[in-house]
Amino acid sequence: MSLAGTAVLVAGAAGGVGRAVALDAAADGATVLLLGRDASRLDAVRRDVVEAGGTAHAAVADATSADELTAAVERFRDEVERIDVVINAVGTNLKARRLDELDETGWQSVIDGNLTSAFRLTRVILPVLRSQGGGLLIHISSVAALAADGSGAAYQASKAGLAALARATAFEAGADGVRVTTISPGLIDTPFVRHRPTAPSPSELARALHPEDVADVCLAIMRLPARATVSEVVLRPTAG
Repeated sequence: MSLAGTAVLVAGAAGGVGRAVALDAAADGATVLLLGRDASRLDAVRRDVVEAGGTAHAAVADATSADELTAAVERFRDEVERIDVVINAVGTNLKARRLDELDETGWQSVIDGNLTSAFRLTRVILPVLRSQGGGLLIHISSVAALAADGSGAAYQASKAGLAALARATAFEAGADGVRVTTISPGLIDTPFVRHRPTAPSPSELARALHPEDVADVCLAIMRLPARATVSEVVLRPTAG
């Protein structure tokens, strides 16, 4: 199925994965609705979409603010008839992530950035999807939700919570036609990995996923008919 005639909202559209999803969806015919908090980077993505022949609308909002999210979604609904797909590509982490370094402020910032933002986005978008008779919500999570690694306790807890939020949303809203997918990638070569206390080595990055790999999975799921639901996907770099 082509995405022509659909509207895809991408939260975190200025980031590596969000940008890749927006560009791919637009190239397949979707109108993309770009949401992020960095106006200049967001506008750069919008220009890239338009220059490639696609259609894009942008709204600046902090995903941790319910009021800003509500205003952005209302603006998008004035610009398109419906919102068919929502991609949550919002994510954050800290360099001081070990338990002996992590304080309550750092913990809360990661929980807010990865989990509370997803909760607020879900709360804002769910009534819209229900009123339309359904839609698709895709969360970009992490393999850190599945097993302990060097990403830190706050990040792992937030991503595990995100997976639980996705399952709860599917359980409560599935009868209303709302489908929910969680994609959990391994290492992706984006600027985000520079937040690590020690940057990945060139050999690690050479084996890493690219943002376009995650975007390809998103598009494959978006192209499925409404009768088909993909609940969870784990995407890892191939072992070298």
